[in-house]
Amino acid sequence: MTAHHPTAVVGSLITPFGERASARIEFDTHITAVTPLEPTEAERRDHSRLTWVPGFVDLHNHGGNLGAFPTGTDKECVAAAEFHHRAGTTTLLASLVSATRDEACRQSAVLARLVRRGLIAGIHMEGPFVSPAKCGAQDPACVIPGDPEYLRAVIDAADGALAAITLAPETANFEELTDICAAEDIIIGLGHTSADYDTTCAAIDYASSRGATVTATHLFNAMPPLNHRAPGPVGALVNASRRGAVSVELIADGVHLHDATVDAVLSDNAFAVSDAMEAAGMPDGSYRLGHLDVTVSGGVARIATGSIAGGTSTLAEQFARFAGRHGGPQAVRFTSTNAARVLGRGTPGDRGDIVPGARADLVGLDERRRPVRVIRGGVELSI
Repeated sequence: MTAHHPTAVVGSLITPFGERASARIEFDTHITAVTPLEPTEAERRDHSRLTWVPGFVDLHNHGGNLGAFPTGTDKECVAAAEFHHRAGTTTLLASLVSATRDEACRQSAVLARLVRRGLIAGIHMEGPFVSPAKCGAQDPACVIPGDPEYLRAVIDAADGALAAITLAPETANFEELTDICAAEDIIIGLGHTSADYDTTCAAIDYASSRGATVTATHLFNAMPPLNHRAPGPVGALVNASRRGAVSVELIADGVHLHDATVDAVLSDNAFAVSDAMEAAGMPDGSYRLGHLDVTVSGGVARIATGSIAGGTSTLAEQFARFAGRHGGPQAVRFTSTNAARVLGRGTPGDRGDIVPGARADLVGLDERRRPVRVIRGGVELSI
């Protein structure tokens, strides 16, 4: 990927807490200064001036540009990561899908190399300890009860790079799996579940008591719907997010969730994820997700059963969609700041904001909110 090293950019600015008509951002690998400027009249009329936002942070991403994190070679996984970088996602977790123990260990070793190279922030293990009744686009043949030894094998293969795992609250050995995750600082995402409200609440309470970070894996998707007499996992996770015990993923692409559904559960404990798969950035056609064949039509990916098979959007597209309803600062929090806080890698405040000391992850948006310049760790990428 071609790149160069600017030292400053000027333009409008959107942070998690407000907007500026003009500012100068100076940086090396991290931001060194942010200076408000008074825009000239000519600058006010210049529609080509960019608006700078923090780099997007995606904690659930299976790939793009024909690169599949669950099965790809080193070269293919690099292509997927760099595709999302060019689209403005400067921090991402590479997500696996349910697979055999040997497959999960082998692919974790591949992805660990990308972590060491700084291309991804860690690995997200989605399955196989999920509900057979809520597989979604997970291969049901690979879904198994919770197996602590399987988890320990993946942790070893990942060599410190395993950052998150999706578990069904009702899976076998949930407490032992949680204890391992808490000890290894692995985020626990509750999802792909048929659990009822009480079971989900008990899982949240146990994980919280062990000091684990808890999220909802793509809230609403691959779980029973919210019912007024049976609130189920959605009710438990939303209530927990309101009190700060859980942060919830939302695939806010207009396909997985209606915009009104996203808006109904918004808080500063909600964040966008792409759930992107190898078809992201590609035309309609035939693709793969793990062991399963996927058909993309009209930009919507589905497996043979009709279940949606991951996403084809980028977080930049979700930012634009969301900002049209809620404005820039809240969109920054939704696509960057809140997820950066959940990930918790590096110094607090290291990502998700444009302030001195934060990593120089910057996305320059045009007047239609499309990314046209991306700076990652102080290096401008060729897009």
